[in-house]
Amino acid sequence: MPISVLLQTTIPTPPGGDDWGIARFGLLADLRAQVDEHGAPLFDVTARDRDPLPAPDTVLSTLDTSDFDEAWLFAVDTGDGLTTEDCAAVSRFRRGGRGLLVTRDHMDLGSSVCNLGGVGKAHFFHSKNEDPDEARRRIDDTATSHILWPNYHSGANGDFQPVTVVGERHPLLSGVDFLPAHPHEGAVGAPPDEAAARVIATGVSRVSGTVFNLAVAFDPSDDGGPAIAQSTFHHFADYNWDPRAGSPSFVDEPPGRAMLDDPAGLAAAHRYVLNVALWLAGRDPAKRAGE
Repeated sequence: MPISVLLQTTIPTPPGGDDWGIARFGLLADLRAQVDEHGAPLFDVTARDRDPLPAPDTVLSTLDTSDFDEAWLFAVDTGDGLTTEDCAAVSRFRRGGRGLLVTRDHMDLGSSVCNLGGVGKAHFFHSKNEDPDEARRRIDDTATSHILWPNYHSGANGDFQPVTVVGERHPLLSGVDFLPAHPHEGAVGAPPDEAAARVIATGVSRVSGTVFNLAVAFDPSDDGGPAIAQSTFHHFADYNWDPRAGSPSFVDEPPGRAMLDDPAGLAAAHRYVLNVALWLAGRDPAKRAGE
């Protein structure tokens, strides 16, 4: 059976598409083209936006009783994207041993994930679950003045950034030395009371030179299945892979061209997505690549 993957945002489908709805992550559908050694589809992908609030989402609020093997949660809301019922079911989903990716963006964007068991604590925001290191509670990207910390500037949308591996290279980073860049990434860190969690990759601000965390991996344990806390959903957005895909009207920073001009960046993005999808399902990405 193919690995069943849910790609889900925390906002209803935006009118006219003018927000970070699931349609802005369409290139992740490349997962549907992946086949196993017998030529059969490797993944069965469901991509959707959440149901209108304030009611619980029909999928997220019952996720623990679903047939999904893993869920990728793109927290693109301004703080109210998950109901109590949604959070409880997503937390039970992972506690039951299944895989979970949770990603957000700058400042308080996506702060509804704070109540998720384990992985929610790995996300630091401006007014919720602040970074325990007070020295990091300061503006990094100074160009977009209305966005406050955390807002690490790893580069322009459409460019890519080098990844520094922390400790032993995690299977998620097998064959991955770059990730897409973004002018104001969020903040993640390994919760001290989560023994299975560790920072696996860091980036460097192109404004301040500050080193910041890109991803935290939660290895499978008695507390739950594999999970990832990612610093920004822009690592997965179409616009960051190919700026010609366009962005919501409120994005006003000029994009870069490195992803278009240098195939290494796009190849790394594709490889990381495949690694995530395999690892969250309990498979070794390196074996898939024959490494």
